[in-house]
Amino acid sequence: MVKLYAGVDVGGTSIKCALGTSDGTLLKEGAIPTDSHEGPDDVLRRIGEHINALVSEVGGDSVTALGMGLPGLVDVHQGITRYLPNMTTHWRDVPAAAKLSAIVDCPVRLLNDVRTATLGELTFGRGKSVDTMAFIAIGTGIGGGIVIDGKLRLGPMGAAGEIGHQTIDRTGPLCGCGNHGCLETLASGTALTAEGVRLMLMGLAPNLHELVNGDPGEISVELMGQVASQDDPVRDAILNAAADIAIGVANIITTIHPELIVIGGGVANLGALLLDRIRQDVEDRVGRLFPVDDIRIERSLLKEKAGVLGAVALGIHGLPA
Repeated sequence: MVKLYAGVDVGGTSIKCALGTSDGTLLKEGAIPTDSHEGPDDVLRRIGEHINALVSEVGGDSVTALGMGLPGLVDVHQGITRYLPNMTTHWRDVPAAAKLSAIVDCPVRLLNDVRTATLGELTFGRGKSVDTMAFIAIGTGIGGGIVIDGKLRLGPMGAAGEIGHQTIDRTGPLCGCGNHGCLETLASGTALTAEGVRLMLMGLAPNLHELVNGDPGEISVELMGQVASQDDPVRDAILNAAADIAIGVANIITTIHPELIVIGGGVANLGALLLDRIRQDVEDRVGRLFPVDDIRIERSLLKEKAGVLGAVALGIHGLPA
């Protein structure tokens, strides 16, 4: 019987679950609503029941181990959530690993969600062939992970790699972390969408206005990308965000000199418009110090499955030594 490993990627609105084998082949996938307002015990119960149902559907007996990525601060050694900012009650000091393990009857390992995605890219994606890399997930916020000497580096509690909280502009907007001018306040999907709303309401994005029928609530990064070739201010907003991301990438390069920078998250779907500007600005900033032709800046190979595949990898290999 093939050993089954489970991966769980917890988001603010939905939870992705999957069963996989040791080579990263996904045998079964599913999703359930997060409904965090019901409290952590209810969420964990429904995750466990869903995993058990997936095991039954593939004809298996049990899961060998389960990895779970969570959106916030996690004590990876104790298996306890410390602070999940976008979850009701913030899941302070919840022994989530033990609670879920009792339902699925296997070891459960926890990790921050973007560190989990980094592990996915390292194990099954573009990171397989490199020793040093950084992963940047650009979505509602900006998170990240750092790989050095082929290992995901977590720090004492698993919190290393908060790339989105680099200060890019010390006089910039207030961030949820309490700092001003963090990268995620300037270049996240939330920041870009807010700028799209502003441009439309000021009459500077007529094609975006037409696309969303004048409804600011319908504006998204994806739709901004669709009209970028027609609405110059929208295109400029995307390029400005890319320039801020490039500053963050340049900071990473001068700190650890990685072989690879992987860009993931929904904003990465902007493709060449975003990535070409990042590459050019990075070369302008650090090209005199480093041979930037040897530093690849690429979109995530795993895309939206990086998190759940990383969770499967966490189940397979456990926490990095």
